[in-house]
Amino acid sequence: MLSYAPEDYTVVDIETTGLSSSGSEIIEISAIKYRARVAVNEFSTLVRPKGRISWFITNLTGITEEMAQTGMEIEQALTAFRGFVGEDVIVGYNVNFDINFLYDNFMAHFGIPLSNDYVDVLRFTRKYLPALPNHKQVTVAGYYGISVEGAHRAAKDCLICNECMERLRQDGYVSL
Repeated sequence: MLSYAPEDYTVVDIETTGLSSSGSEIIEISAIKYRARVAVNEFSTLVRPKGRISWFITNLTGITEEMAQTGMEIEQALTAFRGFVGEDVIVGYNVNFDINFLYDNFMAHFGIPLSNDYVDVLRFTRKYLPALPNHKQVTVAGYYGISVEGAHRAAKDCLICNECMERLRQDGYVSL
């Protein structure tokens, strides 16, 4: 894990059917590629689960069973994601969750690890914004006046994450 934020990176977020990669599935993968801190490309796909999506997850993400069935098979989604992200540094919010899910799925489906370096914006917020009541992404976004409408969909969470990181940079908390 890197302790600074690079100029070129890809922000990644996933949505899942639960919290454990051993018993849950990825249902959405999104990534936004940045060059010189400017968005230059976006990848987003729903992923067709083999199991059911609970009411709780649908309520949280807005992703229904019907929507997910229009998505890619997991192997297709992972292959497309890998092609998109390449060797970029991955940036995310509580990114260890996303990285672990993706890593476990790459190992299970292809026998290869996801080995990109990564930056966790959550770590910066815990260190530099200790007075917040919690360090959930929506709380940090609220602190900075960033809209969270549409949060808990992967593409929107990528945008929120990047904006939080940019605000932390502007405040001098995140170095290049």
